Amino acid sequence: MTPTLLVPGLLCSEEIFGPQLPVLWPRGPVMIANTLHGDTLAQMAAQILATAPPTFALAGVSMGGYLAFEILRQAPQRVSRLALICTSARPDTPEQSAGRRKMVAQARAVGFERFCALGADALTHPSRKGDPELNAISARMGLAVGMEGFARQTEAVIARPDSRALLSAIDVPTAIIVGESDPLTPAALSEEMAGLIPQARLTIAKDCGHVVTLERPAEVNAALAAWLDG
Repeated sequence: MTPTLLVPGLLCSEEIFGPQLPVLWPRGPVMIANTLHGDTLAQMAAQILATAPPTFALAGVSMGGYLAFEILRQAPQRVSRLALICTSARPDTPEQSAGRRKMVAQARAVGFERFCALGADALTHPSRKGDPELNAISARMGLAVGMEGFARQTEAVIARPDSRALLSAIDVPTAIIVGESDPLTPAALSEEMAGLIPQARLTIAKDCGHVVTLERPAEVNAALAAWLDG
């Protein structure tokens, strides 16, 4: 069975994929990429590839999607399937980059532990605001990445290239999954990718924000199972 390589997002640990593991493991070995080293997405991707299997199904969430595109730049022949979750092929706008740096400055100003304790409310659907489980997971993941890891990941994301030119050349089965109300990478960006990747299948989770793997695990699991089984 082909291994699956999961790539977490910004300020995320392996917990971002916790609900997916029981569905993925029966379908083959699962590896979680280490995104804590490297100053650029290119460096992170090279380090991920150095320890990855010869070929693998690749799934990235948010920043993990940006890294998936970089992995495709460096070693397209090693990727047998692709899943892009709550992500975008577009680069940051100047306003988005400024907002990211403002968040890093805020984390330094208030203290990183306090910053992480704010939880996931800014990213989740309004119906999940104040959800103690989601906020606890968000805090644990943030602390696992650390302040300097957060700053390093942020600068790497800001510097990422435009990946839209890659999309039409992606020739593997591709799952694209997004929350209908994602405030960070709106569903229109996933629809754009789905329209340009030849073998793409799009799933839009209702009543869901940016943290789709945790907010709507049943929908994500069904989409990933179909992706691997197809």
